[in-house]
Amino acid sequence: MNKVVSHAAEAIHDIRDGATIMLGGFGLCGIPENCITALVSKGVKNLTCISNNAGVDDFGIGLMLQQKQVRKMISSYVGENAEFERQLLSGELEVELIPQGTLATRCLAAGYGMPAVFTPAGVGTEVAIGKETRNFNGKDYLMEMAFDADYAIVKAWKGDTEGNLVYRETARNFNPLMAMAGKITIAEVEELVPAGELDPDHIHTPGIYVHRIFQGKDYEKRIEQRTVRKA
Repeated sequence: MNKVVSHAAEAIHDIRDGATIMLGGFGLCGIPENCITALVSKGVKNLTCISNNAGVDDFGIGLMLQQKQVRKMISSYVGENAEFERQLLSGELEVELIPQGTLATRCLAAGYGMPAVFTPAGVGTEVAIGKETRNFNGKDYLMEMAFDADYAIVKAWKGDTEGNLVYRETARNFNPLMAMAGKITIAEVEELVPAGELDPDHIHTPGIYVHRIFQGKDYEKRIEQRTVRKA
């Protein structure tokens, strides 16, 4: 099975209106920049996006929000995007805010083939509304369903032609969990190498999870909040 495609547009060619998409990254760190640009160019609409965050106004998922491509955001942290806030408050955008650990665990559950997990996070809050609660050993837990995503789009530092991925430092974040969880997983990498060149002990995502891979280009790697020492 040849997993290598030429570019982002080819990788996302079959993503249609109404799809549910996972997008890796934390803030602007480790986001699939090339695939997001390709989705904006393709103009698909009515998307459900599962991501830790919603980018910023002029970068990341924020570009998709500007084009009104997103119907629903399932996220944990969304505080840096004014357009997201405007669409949320105006009722244009459906939003499901969930605890960050729950977001990660629901990705993990999908990757492991588990239909649901139980977590104490959110018990007794608005997060629990409409959800089943069970008591284990005297403590209440919420039942959270595994995600059901059509696609997972991730960014890695290095990958090989078999789809094995290596992430670099903080850019690892949600990418490995989401790579496991999509029905179709698309990986963009900074460097694509022949199979066998990666050290097996250093592989973070085995190629069995990855369906398409390509070498990206022109990465900006923006910093969301730059903090520097005063002169």
